[in-house]
Amino acid sequence: MSPYDLFIAPFAEFDFMRRALVGVIALGLGAGPIGVLMMLRRMSLAGDAMAHAILPGAAVGFLAAGLNLFAMTIGGLVAGFAVAIGAGAVARATQMKEDAALAAFYLVSLALGVMLVSLRGSNVDLLHVLFGTVLALDDPTLLLIVGVSTVSMLTLAVLWRPMVVECVDPGFLRSVSRAGTPTHLVFLALVVLNLVGGFHALGTLLAVGLMMLPAATARFWASDLTALVLTAVLVACGSGVIGLLVSYHLGVPSGPAIILVAGGAYVLSVLVGPIGGILLRLMPRRHLEA
Repeated sequence: MSPYDLFIAPFAEFDFMRRALVGVIALGLGAGPIGVLMMLRRMSLAGDAMAHAILPGAAVGFLAAGLNLFAMTIGGLVAGFAVAIGAGAVARATQMKEDAALAAFYLVSLALGVMLVSLRGSNVDLLHVLFGTVLALDDPTLLLIVGVSTVSMLTLAVLWRPMVVECVDPGFLRSVSRAGTPTHLVFLALVVLNLVGGFHALGTLLAVGLMMLPAATARFWASDLTALVLTAVLVACGSGVIGLLVSYHLGVPSGPAIILVAGGAYVLSVLVGPIGGILLRLMPRRHLEA
């Protein structure tokens, strides 16, 4: 098989592959920087909980209008914001930590969402909601994903400095500026938006994968924040492209293939990454070398 047949022909010959390509690149551009900020905030598992939190809202939209883009998007956004705000409120009103509150909301949301979809839909509909259909993106869905990515990048460009400061020392930001709480709320809004966009392509179970795995991978290759973001974006986009090619040539589901490629990049980075990789730590060092 020639390099053209292996890498270019699937996208040149099939319109659905080109749509999927645009979708995964847009997801990578928007979710990559968000994943890095979530990692810096130690919110990696919270992202997974919030990804599942959109399921009941999407399920209500499905019950009301079937597999309708607008209804499921609005439902997912409402549910995502409700869980994010609700978990924060519980953490502030009680002795429970925010991660524990998110875990409780996550479990209830996942069970409720699956039950709601099962009430009216078939197993195919349930799989569509849980794992997405990146190879079946239509024009409205593609425009939604690209729109979410555009809003994310523009918002990060405007609020990048306070968002980074809020990650490193939120107490300091609140002491010198009133932008602390609004910045945190805007950040949560971006997380929910990107999870809803990823939901339409990768489903609720895998949407957070293209956000967190590239960020975790980048940590083994870069220490500077700018380099971290660029590396995460490259890994996210590259995982999407390679995952689509693997799905096409091997006939496996595209969403899991994309996330498995990103997972493979993470495992490789854990082993050979120049910043904290296992093999580098095992290599003998010169005397008194740090």
